[in-house]
Amino acid sequence: MDRLRARIAWWLDEPLDRSARDRLAVLAAVAAFLAGAYSFVFASAEVGVVLAVEGDRIVVADVAPWSPARAYGLQAGMVVVDLNGELLVALPGHEGEPVASTDALGALARTKTWSLGVMQPWELERALAGGPYGSVSVGYDENILDSSGPALLVGLGIFLVGAWWLLTGRGGVALRSLAIPIVVATAAPLFLLPALLTWSLPGIVIVALLTPLAILPLADGLSSLVEAPYLRRRVRLAAVACAAGAAAAGALVLTAGLGGPPTGAQWILAGAIPFVPGIVASRPAVVGAPRGGSPSGRLVESLEVAAVAATPAVALTALLVPSYQPILMPILLWIAALLAANRFTVRPLVRLVTRAQLQRDLVVAATEAERARIAANLHDDALQDLTMIVRRLDARGDAENADAARQVAERLRAICGDLRLPILDDLGVGPALAWLVTRIERLAGGEVRLERDDGTRPPPDVELAFFRVAQEALANAVKHGRPPIVVRYRVSPSGASLSIDDAGPGITSDAAETAPRNGHFGLLNMQQRAEQIGAILDVRRWPGGGTHVALEWRPR
Repeated sequence: MDRLRARIAWWLDEPLDRSARDRLAVLAAVAAFLAGAYSFVFASAEVGVVLAVEGDRIVVADVAPWSPARAYGLQAGMVVVDLNGELLVALPGHEGEPVASTDALGALARTKTWSLGVMQPWELERALAGGPYGSVSVGYDENILDSSGPALLVGLGIFLVGAWWLLTGRGGVALRSLAIPIVVATAAPLFLLPALLTWSLPGIVIVALLTPLAILPLADGLSSLVEAPYLRRRVRLAAVACAAGAAAAGALVLTAGLGGPPTGAQWILAGAIPFVPGIVASRPAVVGAPRGGSPSGRLVESLEVAAVAATPAVALTALLVPSYQPILMPILLWIAALLAANRFTVRPLVRLVTRAQLQRDLVVAATEAERARIAANLHDDALQDLTMIVRRLDARGDAENADAARQVAERLRAICGDLRLPILDDLGVGPALAWLVTRIERLAGGEVRLERDDGTRPPPDVELAFFRVAQEALANAVKHGRPPIVVRYRVSPSGASLSIDDAGPGITSDAAETAPRNGHFGLLNMQQRAEQIGAILDVRRWPGGGTHVALEWRPR
């Protein structure tokens, strides 16, 4: 039990890796397809009612526990035909026809009834007396199981074509890692439709268990897009709760009879398994920080994730209304709408996003190139000249002017280091931050502390962005805040994070909007750095005062 709890706690904190998620999804898809194909080829659908002759009447002798007859409310003892009253409620091929003799009753009772109308005995007496009455009708298409064959073919087409479409990036780069869970969650309900239409206990159990299992990998993948760890745990718990609720609703169907409220609840809960994490992941504002990338890029990604989260719910309509003949129309219309939106809306937005990202990357690259050029010029020209001046002044014995020249040279070296720091290229962000904190502490007039855990190094562009954000944030902390200032830097295989906290009055809520108008471009520069590497930048004021700057990056 302790080991199970540990595994559950681990899964809540860390998503499955892509290969494990894809294997689980494929296994669920294979099981669903085999169950549906077996039901379509070998099983049969029965209305689930046994008729018997009782005197001059045909009555319902027995009703199967899991059957259309039970779902429609048929009960033993209900009357189908009363010969004396020449009343025939409904039988296939005999609607409204009088029964000529008692021999005909036996023949009708042995009829394989797919359409039936029945009454309670007292309602029959009332009807014969000319009073008001009601009846219960059950209609069930004899060929409905045969008509579920197209669902298997459409599901197989969605699985194969959809996987190719998404894996090649045609459906969006952000969805490529979720390609297999997406197509499995969409195709599985169509695979399982024949098993449901058998109206048998094994078929109902298989559908109740395999449906949530086939959708859970997609929920796991969508929850991994939620950046905040506490929120990611919550949406995973919600997905597991919905899966358990869907299975429990399927179990209630077994005891309460088919067609009742538990049936609708079962598919609603199953559809919510990916919908909850998908909607949370598609709304960047709920994590408390702007997502990386441009606003248009975030909009495109949010639309893609929201559409994926809703797709399994649309596919589940085939199971929600299995007696409705156009069962494939909702999912086919939904896919057509998604393709049209991708062609006429998403693609133009992607082109705009790509162009904006290219322009932003060019600006950042040009800025770094200019920094390097200025640093090289300062080092090769001004610093060399100052060094010669210092030597000449020392040789003349002018110690005062020599010291002044040395101070200017040291300042120029510091500026060169700020523009392009060799330690950043050679040793990484951790040592570069240690150097930066040492310099800043002399300017801050108080404690500036660095806490780091950087056993590994992220890519060079990520290291550069982290250092520049730290430079800007520390400069703002010295200028607008006050010590103590705490810098935290963490690197792990799952990503890197940086935070800078000071004890000043805190940033104002409208600082980001008013900074460009006031000529303060520090926040804008930090945001551009974060967008360049697809990281999340969070700048806020703590309730008790002080500014918090956080940068979080995850490899994609």
